[in-house]
Amino acid sequence: MNWLEVSMTVDGELAESVADVFARFAPNGVMTEQGVKYNDDEDAGTPTGPITVRAYLEVNDSLEETRQKLEESLFYLGMIQPLPTPSYKQIADQNWMEAWKQHYKPIRIGERLLILPAWMESPEPNRVAIKIDPGMAFGTGTHPTTQLCLELLELTFWERRKTKESGASFLFPLSCIDVGCGSGILSIAAIKLGASKVLGVDIDSESIVNSRENANVNEVGEELILGVGSVAEILEGKFPFKSAPLVVANILAPVIIRLFDAGLADLIEKGGSIILSGILQEREENVVKAGQAKNLRLSGRRQMGDWVALTMNR
Repeated sequence: MNWLEVSMTVDGELAESVADVFARFAPNGVMTEQGVKYNDDEDAGTPTGPITVRAYLEVNDSLEETRQKLEESLFYLGMIQPLPTPSYKQIADQNWMEAWKQHYKPIRIGERLLILPAWMESPEPNRVAIKIDPGMAFGTGTHPTTQLCLELLELTFWERRKTKESGASFLFPLSCIDVGCGSGILSIAAIKLGASKVLGVDIDSESIVNSRENANVNEVGEELILGVGSVAEILEGKFPFKSAPLVVANILAPVIIRLFDAGLADLIEKGGSIILSGILQEREENVVKAGQAKNLRLSGRRQMGDWVALTMNR
């Protein structure tokens, strides 16, 4: 089946009216697309600029009649307020899910990790595979902040394992706390690297659902404890443990700094570590100072482009 895409770019106040007209002739629905701007480091994205409205008409014997009726409706709407001329484009039908999946390939992280789309078998069985659905919450392994955090996570477990084998007294991170767990990718990685128990928290309940779904795909069960909350809820005792030898937080720098004030460093057991990511290079110094003010010492650093991840020890 082929489709005729009809689109029109209008100001925000007209978009709803145009979408209503399109919807009368496109039973499969209407989509809108708008630009995004970022007002500050914590802005998840603020819509800005004109809106493009799109709909898809089935190419069949009634297409010309449908198109004529659509343009008549737009004409009457244009009598109220001027409209641009609609654009048309032929679209060949295809298996959209399969086409989408082709964009996602395995991602090697460090020496031992492999981020794998959930539908794919591992091409490298010697690596620790973490299966993630790219359609889920933030944390698919494609963003530098996640990759940097995973590199430091792997390094932490490897160094602590060697230290443990040598008989030294440093803590091996048998438990871990993941603050802002997102898709659960870091929690799952920690378990696959050797943690026996991980607590993952997020203020977004949908992230908790996604984390559990990804955990199931990775055959991770009760060793991953998930719940809605953040630092305050952990310290209040709402979860099975209040501290761990390893804490990870892949958030944004201003949020990390605020969480330090809320007691983030108190989650780290003495001799333990925290891995911090989501930090733009220009904000790195502020994060380090915030950690040092809580008696933490910088012990590791990774950078990819403008993004930085840090390890700090208590």
